[in-house]
Amino acid sequence: MVVGFIGLGVMGQPMALNLARAGTDLVVWNRTADRSGPLRAAGATVARTPAEVFLAARVVFLMLADGVAIDSTLGRGTPDFAANVAGHTIVHMGTTSPEYSSGLDADIRTAGGRYVEAPVSGSRQPAEAGRLVAMLAGEDAAVEEVRPLLGPMCHATFVCGPVPNALLMKLAVNLFLITMVTGLTEAFHFADRYGLDRERFVDVLGAGPMASDVSRIKASKLLDRDFAVQAAAADVLKNNRLIAEAARRSGLASPLLDVCHALFDETVTLGHGSADMAAVLHAIEARTKARPEAGNQLDAR
Repeated sequence: MVVGFIGLGVMGQPMALNLARAGTDLVVWNRTADRSGPLRAAGATVARTPAEVFLAARVVFLMLADGVAIDSTLGRGTPDFAANVAGHTIVHMGTTSPEYSSGLDADIRTAGGRYVEAPVSGSRQPAEAGRLVAMLAGEDAAVEEVRPLLGPMCHATFVCGPVPNALLMKLAVNLFLITMVTGLTEAFHFADRYGLDRERFVDVLGAGPMASDVSRIKASKLLDRDFAVQAAAADVLKNNRLIAEAARRSGLASPLLDVCHALFDETVTLGHGSADMAAVLHAIEARTKARPEAGNQLDAR
């Protein structure tokens, strides 16, 4: 079966590469054409337009930035939409609001297509290693059609029920991720400002019960001040907004998330939106610098 993949960004490109390298008969498209080069080298067919992907493939994965990009690619709101989705299974792997996904599900089914949510947990490194975790939602038959295709990209898949449960699950997972990485960064900053051995701090953390793949990766990046992107701060801010909006709609308190929301907003404002989420360190450092009395107390020690 020919499979389509649209969206070859930080996450999409390694995901699609894993499909191609596993022998999937793959046709891809990306708005920025030079991102398609490695896919061509891996044996995938590179389409000139999204329409060519839909003509060639019945199952099409979308790893796109937001609803605007998805709607544009599908031709939603135009006569092209039905032609693109009818008889196809459209798999939404990015992160949007649950409400957007529910509306897209309804429109695709009305046009004669099938729809599956399949957002993934993980950043670029797990994407490269094929170690993402997928959450799936949709009609049973469509989910079972898509689930085996995820094998080269994901080491675990979980069926979450009807749309938009997979995206709600992703938002819950991301809430934990955002608060965890922000807490780790603040702890690193605390140790650094007190003049502790930063490598020893990382070693102690890595040996203890709080260690995880995420903490090890992010602690190493903080130690080296390596902010090369794995999960961009601007994308984390977008996710933070989506979670906060979902919490507000249901009247939920999200005190930790709200603090992180402010810090990632400051990180992006400081010009680090394209850096890794560990760059939230810049916002925390800026807050410390804005408190000279705290700096004086630390210097006095």
